Amino acid sequence: DGYSHLSAYERKRLKNITENAKFFAALKLHESAARLNQLTTKRQSHVTKRAKPKKVEDEPERRRSMRLLRVEPVDIPLLETLAPPVAAEYPQVPGGPLPMVPEDQAENSKWTEALLSTWMRISELKAEDADKGTPDIKRYQESLSSMVLGEENVRKVVKTRVCSMAIHPSESTTLVAAGDKSGHIGLWNVSCGTEDGAHIFIPHSYQVSCMHFSPCNPAHLLSLGSDTLRCGDVTRAVFDEICRSEENFSCFDFLEENACTAIVSQWAGDVAVVDRRTPGLSWELSADIGFGRTRTVHVHPVNRQYFLAAGSVDVCVFDVRYLKAKGNKPLSSLTGHTKSVASAYFSPVTGSRVVTVCADDKLRTFLFPCRHNNNTGRWLTRFRAIWDPKQEHCFLVGSMAQPRQIQVFQDTGKLLHSFCNMDCLSSVCSINVVHPSQNILVGGNSSGRLHVF
Repeated sequence: DGYSHLSAYERKRLKNITENAKFFAALKLHESAARLNQLTTKRQSHVTKRAKPKKVEDEPERRRSMRLLRVEPVDIPLLETLAPPVAAEYPQVPGGPLPMVPEDQAENSKWTEALLSTWMRISELKAEDADKGTPDIKRYQESLSSMVLGEENVRKVVKTRVCSMAIHPSESTTLVAAGDKSGHIGLWNVSCGTEDGAHIFIPHSYQVSCMHFSPCNPAHLLSLGSDTLRCGDVTRAVFDEICRSEENFSCFDFLEENACTAIVSQWAGDVAVVDRRTPGLSWELSADIGFGRTRTVHVHPVNRQYFLAAGSVDVCVFDVRYLKAKGNKPLSSLTGHTKSVASAYFSPVTGSRVVTVCADDKLRTFLFPCRHNNNTGRWLTRFRAIWDPKQEHCFLVGSMAQPRQIQVFQDTGKLLHSFCNMDCLSSVCSINVVHPSQNILVGGNSSGRLHVF
């Protein structure tokens, strides 16, 4: 075979090469490669030669601004082109007296009757005068430590953010009222301990910013909405209308112990004097006190002709006897606030102290300021520091601290106690109220939930 001089391995390798060459030649790969190259070339040339799009002769004319073309508009009534308005989430509450009927129950509901009859019964019992003394701080701290929060004392009472609260002065039954951002008022009989103890009423169209039980007749619950001041009279089961205005109300307080007259503040800055005994729904006097905004007003507990007004950065004391329409000047000004003031209140017994909450993250008890995080943001109701009516030297305020808590401070700025419960309190309680004679504290959060210590 001519390859006898090669080794067996070399002869085997040569044989494999020859067979492989014959196999590839039978496949005619060179012809397939040539055809593939031709097809590829044709496809590329076809892609690069794009046909120009055909011009549409009847293309619509592009729209141009009639104002730029200086063309007068077509005379079409504007009202016909507007879409129908969307219905408000909450309907407007009509003026005048409103029946005291919960929103989700019939007029003769036995649960409603039970709540209202309890309110009437405890209002007939004259509560003993609260102890106006000021117990020493050690005994006071011990009483604070004895107050606890349980699951049965947590309840969603109103639908939205709590903006105001009031507690009935009864010493036998704990009845709490809460007003929310949507004009609802929730009444909760905490003492009954059942699911039927809370009911919602709708006496206002907008935010309920302030509420008080009448100091001389707790069968009356006065509430302030953005446009109206009402009195819930449980003896007649009706929400009477006392005053109505197009101005936006913000706060009110009683000028007399008999609760016949009140000072009412407006968001625009003015204050008004309202007398419940006069006919009609207008105020007796509206006075410009020089504020750009007035958030709270508070009457001195002893000399009731004096009231305290808190506004943008202003905290001033005025004499209601000398109020006039224009040109009012304060008797004194409490300075030092660098940002907006959320609230200002006299101390409960002598009125010799004032506590303020300011957006500059300070609580000021004149004259002992203390650092406090007041940055509640837009979704939480702003903090209001309130005095404990049983203790001249101590006040309470909500807190942004973790775990969530309600703090008690001495007027020197010293933190005395923190109300907290990691199992039952997991939110910020911006609005708080303290019972005038019992060791009871109620905190309200921005989801409508109340917590009773």
